[in-house]
Amino acid sequence: MKFSRSRPLVHFHNKEAQFGFLDRIFVRNEGKEPDLNQRMFDEDFSLIFNYSNRRNEDLFDITTSDQDLTERLLGSVYTRYGPHGVEKTVREWTEEIAKALIWSGKAYYHLWDESDSDNIRISSFGPNGVSTLLGITFQWVPSYKELHWDRDDEEKPREVRLLDGQKVIRFKMPKALRQILRSQNRTLATIDRHQYEITGFHLRATHEDPNPTNHFDFRVWKDNQDRALYRATRLTGWNGRQYDGAKRSDFFDCHRLIRFRRNQLILRDDILKQLSSELTRVGRQFNAEYEVRIEADEKLPSVEQLNDLEVRLSIEETSFSEVIDFCYKA
Repeated sequence: MKFSRSRPLVHFHNKEAQFGFLDRIFVRNEGKEPDLNQRMFDEDFSLIFNYSNRRNEDLFDITTSDQDLTERLLGSVYTRYGPHGVEKTVREWTEEIAKALIWSGKAYYHLWDESDSDNIRISSFGPNGVSTLLGITFQWVPSYKELHWDRDDEEKPREVRLLDGQKVIRFKMPKALRQILRSQNRTLATIDRHQYEITGFHLRATHEDPNPTNHFDFRVWKDNQDRALYRATRLTGWNGRQYDGAKRSDFFDCHRLIRFRRNQLILRDDILKQLSSELTRVGRQFNAEYEVRIEADEKLPSVEQLNDLEVRLSIEETSFSEVIDFCYKA
């Protein structure tokens, strides 16, 4: 086994790895991608901002002791669509972190700096195999085969990379949300695994009976699946992208919409709080007195407003259209 003080290995894929007993302790052997319902929920829940409503408005209140350093740090962040101005970077970065947290519960970024210049860059690396023990952050990398197109593939030995904790930026899912999502995902995975088994109840036509009578009630099957979905998503409030209200009341839909949006805002505010803390920590490498605080602008919906809206809905002091309009604000 090789130990080294190094930067994190960014492009590491489990499919090229050779797992041993110790590797399975530190590295999660990720399975297949989530199925339909889990994937749809992950996509919907991570959309914590509505771009179309507020394209040209400021979404954040940024208070800092060093404006130049704040712009330098945020200007060095490489999100999916590249570096941008401060406002757009915070918005894209927050949603990128949300997606990572929903998928794995953790998100890691690294501050890359060049010793011969003042250039810095902040970009993500996979959380798999990354742990902190006694204040030491390390990345456990199983032995794997490094593939090359212009030469023979190379066998890499198992390695423990000791990372510079001052340059690692870490985020984690709030504990309460993590427990809710873990429970929900178990049920959604079961629903997804069995959703197509209904095809086994179709009777095959034969020459003797080209139109067989099927006494299986497919409506009962669908109703039971819907009930299982709604029970699994009760705490998150997700509607499963089912917009036909034939079996649901407007009152039911509005309460779940408020709950879903509130969970999104809880995640949004927690990410912004962690973002402020982590940027302050890494920024003090350049300015010992540095501090930054990033909060959602007061024009954006808040958890307190949703709580008040829920109370007014319960005592019939607000309309369904008001609830829907408010929840779909950015």
